[in-house]
Amino acid sequence: MRYNWQQKDWPNFQYQTTSIEDMLFDFAQRTGRISGVLEGLSETEQTEAMINLMVSEAIKTSEIEGEYLSRNDVMSSIRRNLGLNPELPLTKDKRAEGVAELMLAVRNNFSKPLTSQILFDWHTMLLKGNTKIQIGQWRTHEEPMQIVSGGMSSEVVHFEAPPPKRVSTEMDGFINWFNHAQDTIKKPILRAAVAHLYFESIHPFEDGNGRIGRAIAEKALSQGIGRPVLFSLSKSIDGNKKAYYDALQRAQLSNEITDWIYYFVQTVLDAQIDAEQEIEFTLKKTRFFDQYKDVLNDRQQKVVGRMLEEGHQGFEGGMNARKYVSLARTSKATATRDLQDLVEKQIFRPVGGGRSTRYEIHI
Repeated sequence: MRYNWQQKDWPNFQYQTTSIEDMLFDFAQRTGRISGVLEGLSETEQTEAMINLMVSEAIKTSEIEGEYLSRNDVMSSIRRNLGLNPELPLTKDKRAEGVAELMLAVRNNFSKPLTSQILFDWHTMLLKGNTKIQIGQWRTHEEPMQIVSGGMSSEVVHFEAPPPKRVSTEMDGFINWFNHAQDTIKKPILRAAVAHLYFESIHPFEDGNGRIGRAIAEKALSQGIGRPVLFSLSKSIDGNKKAYYDALQRAQLSNEITDWIYYFVQTVLDAQIDAEQEIEFTLKKTRFFDQYKDVLNDRQQKVVGRMLEEGHQGFEGGMNARKYVSLARTSKATATRDLQDLVEKQIFRPVGGGRSTRYEIHI
């Protein structure tokens, strides 16, 4: 099997956009609409919406690779690094600290040209505390860098990246292309799509390529629209990881990548729709607390606040007495009274009945 980087036209990617012109227009419209909705929020609300989207990106870019981080750890790391809560202690999970630092570095320095040192710094942040692999440098191990699935006896190789002796030269070419592609690829979403595929095909690091590749796509999008993006690309990808890997695998067999472009554009549009809902939810949440802050006891405020942290998609599985006891650190009898009180105040609505009763927030 010959991969894209083994073919004569590498890396001269070809694609058609005739069938996605409406989608490209939709991206531009939604970009403006998200900015408009955000500008309608107060500075505090804008900051909260931005943090929630960064937390989603940090958590989901890790989950795509099979790493599951605590939302609280990532949130506190981002808030501390933003200077909003400098008193918050460092989290024990270095992965959460590292991915939070990466999110902020990508956001704060989006306009700067890409360099190998920036990528090495991102890699060092992302894999903070990892002593098992080479960090902050291109891979050098001689074993083939392969994307595989299946067990030892039924292993399937989906892709094999260029050998280590080619990585440095390939990355010089990629970085040069990235920094000049805006001159030839005028639509930021197309440049981001090609950039992600190009980087993933080189796979220059021992680990973390997927997460850094998505950060590169975010950088390309941000440079194209002139400000940090306000959506979580990884959250959209994580919604159907199989489709992501299938699209990537197909695209790495040829340098004609129209199908990949279609997949990527649709994924970004899905992320924009989710972000619009998230920003609108932030406004609803602020109004909700303004309305009910004086009628909730401390336990109820803690539980409701934790549920609302999950965003517009809601608290997984809803709330029940068992979860309430755990979150509020109270007795089952008190939890039952608090839940009934929330229902009577029309803040919670019950779903189901008997022991399987759960509660959703009416917001």
